[in-house]
Amino acid sequence: MAPLLLQLAGLGAALLASALILISFVAFITATEMPDLHRHEQEKFFLNARGQKETLPSIWDSPTKQLSVVVPSYNEEKRLPVMMDEALSYLEKRQKQDPTFTYEVIVVDDGSKDQTSEVAFKYCQKYGSDKVRVITLVKNRGKGGAIRMRSYFRTLLMYGFHFLVWFLCVKGIRDTQCGFKLLTREAASRTFSSLHIERWAFDVELLYIAQFFKIPIAEIAVNWTEIEGSKLVPFWSWLQMGKDLLFIRLRYLTGAWRLQQPRKVN
Repeated sequence: MAPLLLQLAGLGAALLASALILISFVAFITATEMPDLHRHEQEKFFLNARGQKETLPSIWDSPTKQLSVVVPSYNEEKRLPVMMDEALSYLEKRQKQDPTFTYEVIVVDDGSKDQTSEVAFKYCQKYGSDKVRVITLVKNRGKGGAIRMRSYFRTLLMYGFHFLVWFLCVKGIRDTQCGFKLLTREAASRTFSSLHIERWAFDVELLYIAQFFKIPIAEIAVNWTEIEGSKLVPFWSWLQMGKDLLFIRLRYLTGAWRLQQPRKVN
């Protein structure tokens, strides 16, 4: 009986090792060394308050604002006004208190099927395109296609996800998926220009890159109010996140993805 158990254990270990080698090979040959930064021609422009096309500024241009607030949105026509009203009220109040403070809010419509862009554009007309800009992506790329799920199931999946994040990619960060991330212009250029992942696990790769470049990271407690209508990813999207985490680790480990210092921004 004992020799049989040893044989089974040996066979299991061999199969596991073979599977890991196969997955690493697949991760390597299916990877592109540099991130795909190609964008549709239409996405290089935004509409000003008069509805005229203007070229979207680049992170490599000289800075003109102290604070840029990027709002990723997917089918958020109902919830977006709640966030925009509160955020713009605060930003306008702060600007009145300190006239030297400048800001912009950039709403990125991630290929929505509803009126998200139209709702956001009303704020551009109200506050001006110097303060509010709307970018509409041709097709959905990011954290979209979400549906409602029971909260306890979400919690269970999140615990599993956080373990995989800690085990495979990023250590020392309690909540990698927090939607509030504040970056300096320099940190943004060094991290976002190297990103390969565009969907739910992009936060993890972002922090992985930041830790690689030894960019200081601090977690700050924030007040979070859940707005009715929140969407959560379906089960298969969680599997996609797990696959992305594994591929992040393997592709950097095997050298399929490499990190290089980008050129400095102004």
